[in-house]
Amino acid sequence: MNIATNTQYKTVSKQDKVEAIVEILDELYPEVPIPLDHSDPYTLLVAVLLSAQCTDERVNQITPSLFAKADNPYDMVKMTIDEIKAIIKPCGLSPMKSKGIWHLSQMIIELHGGQVPQDFKALEAMPGVGHKTASVVMAQAFNVPAFPVDTHIHRLLFRWGLTNGKSVEQTERDGKRLFPKEKWNKLHLQIIYYGREYCPARGFSLDKCIITRQYGRKSFINEVLKEQEKKLKKAAK
Repeated sequence: MNIATNTQYKTVSKQDKVEAIVEILDELYPEVPIPLDHSDPYTLLVAVLLSAQCTDERVNQITPSLFAKADNPYDMVKMTIDEIKAIIKPCGLSPMKSKGIWHLSQMIIELHGGQVPQDFKALEAMPGVGHKTASVVMAQAFNVPAFPVDTHIHRLLFRWGLTNGKSVEQTERDGKRLFPKEKWNKLHLQIIYYGREYCPARGFSLDKCIITRQYGRKSFINEVLKEQEKKLKKAAK
């Protein structure tokens, strides 16, 4: 399929739309590296926790310093919470994140023999670990099918008319219902990369976003076109 030549909005069934979106994403992103640098499930868990309200790029700048001192729960609990906080401060929310990292490390030692558990409930029971973080670890560290929903996925699935956008929980349910389970782990990363490159929250361009242009929510497309028309009229004055 030549994605560059398909420029018209298409009225198709939801299933056909899903299949077309998957095809486009596979063509654009045949390989999807995990954005957060890590060496094992523990370092991935810590990196994902640090990524809350922080860019992956910034996290990858900070974690080498942290992991040089402690890349396992046993070394992490030897550090003080203040020592952890000082290292991770550039990631933001350092008081909460440093406590979370220290206490989850202690929990991993005491309850799980020093190994990150391969279990959603056990992960979500840890301080600082919500459902999204647990889903990322299960998908990327253990290859268990999961569909973690971040701001990019929540935004794009709404723009594409695949969810009503009421909550990330609803977006996750809709994504899991619509997309094949065997594609979830790769697909959630493909959507994130696509959102960053072609469908950002700010500076959105219908010309650049292939999928929204062809398969997007009509009401969203109309809003974008109205905004473009306003800008053109303003520029013409």
